[in-house]
Amino acid sequence: MTSLLTVASHLGLIAMVMSLTHLIPIAVSLAYDDGTQNAFVLSMAVNFAVGYFAWIATRRRRRDLTPRDGILLVVLAWCGGAAFATLPLLLGIPGLSITDAYFETVSGLTTAGSTVLSGLDTLAPSLNIWRGLLQWLGGMGLIVLAVAILPLLGVGGRQIFRAETPGPMKDKKLTPRIKETAKGLWMVYALISIACAVCYHWAGMNWFDAFMHMFSTMSLGGFSNYDASFGKFDSPLIEFVAIVFMLIASLNFGSHFLAFRARSVAPYRRDPEAGLCMLILLSSCLGIALYLLAKGVYADFWTALRFASFNVVSIASTTGYANADFNLWPIFAPMWMLFLCSFASCSGSTGGGIKLIRAQLLYIQIYREFVKLLHPNAVNPAKLKGHVIENKVIFSVLAFLFIYIASIVSMTLLLLASGLDALTAFSAVVACINNMGPGLNQVGPATTFAVLTDFQTWICTFAMLLGRLELFTLLIVFTPVFWRR
Repeated sequence: MTSLLTVASHLGLIAMVMSLTHLIPIAVSLAYDDGTQNAFVLSMAVNFAVGYFAWIATRRRRRDLTPRDGILLVVLAWCGGAAFATLPLLLGIPGLSITDAYFETVSGLTTAGSTVLSGLDTLAPSLNIWRGLLQWLGGMGLIVLAVAILPLLGVGGRQIFRAETPGPMKDKKLTPRIKETAKGLWMVYALISIACAVCYHWAGMNWFDAFMHMFSTMSLGGFSNYDASFGKFDSPLIEFVAIVFMLIASLNFGSHFLAFRARSVAPYRRDPEAGLCMLILLSSCLGIALYLLAKGVYADFWTALRFASFNVVSIASTTGYANADFNLWPIFAPMWMLFLCSFASCSGSTGGGIKLIRAQLLYIQIYREFVKLLHPNAVNPAKLKGHVIENKVIFSVLAFLFIYIASIVSMTLLLLASGLDALTAFSAVVACINNMGPGLNQVGPATTFAVLTDFQTWICTFAMLLGRLELFTLLIVFTPVFWRR
């Protein structure tokens, strides 16, 4: 109870600040006269009022946050924030259930991009921009934003920053003060986002489409305001712009920040993930293009390369856009894409999955075990880019991988038990836990998650939250030791 009262004041401040984000869809609603402004005004008022009362009632209990408080704050901010974000959807979309509305907002904030909605082409522009804005805010992180703009979070800001930040090595400092780090990351994120929107408009999108898809490209979220996603545009130039910015967003924003500050590409050369990430993604584009050409899916190499490149980068980076129904491709191609989405994006990026650095550390540990079998007495420390990696980091990665695999297996079994076929169940869980978007078969890119029952939808919702909060942050809240003094 003490922890709940301690974080309630911080949650109230965050809720009041986040209520201001409603001003953007309110302005869009007024500009397009789509009739939903009252829904957003009411939602904004509820968010602010609840936040204010939570803050005013518990502000005397404020203190520096402990690691336990930081974890609880992050979990409640994400789960509660998604709940409050459902109000405009519930008020603006007749017949939408609470289950589907919560799934949609969780998918937005976690940048999963899975959707239960159809008829997006005719959905109110303000509701579409709300979906995109949720992804953009969730991409860099609600708590990172809060640390950047709320100095009242104080010393405890480092605790919540660590609880939300993706990657196995969370203590690496970009600046001496955590607030300055958070500000720097959001500044770089915003600047690249503006460049993305301008490039989309230059390539042929109108400004509304450009900003909508900028939100979901930079967050690697994948929401679109069209049912056909990028197939609606049928433009190689627009697809090229999307590929470039998806690749940029797949890299560590810490490296982007250091590169901006130094005005040099040296930080990318020092980044242990950047080069390998680009190599994996670009070589996979070429490989899948040749495979599709060999299988006769496309008649010529350049067409095969166009569709392979866009969809491989989109799925591997956990964005989830599509310009073709890859569910109809020979099964190796979409399964390879699902495999890539599990690890291809970098730590500190807006992508999902276990992150490339964990895959690298796992490979290093496997190699160390081989060496140990041949030379039992050899001293062979784990090294990455010349830096020695502590064993505690290796052990953490091994534990993370075990829970990751166990989570996929257990949730897939639950979906199988509920009546889904094996391919749909497995791909839905992989897509949701990696925050990727579409799966295969019944939840492929040409369909939506609306085919799922409420029980199946809640399983997928939990998977999205589990993946975005990197397993430990969410699961530890359900353990007795977390609540024990």
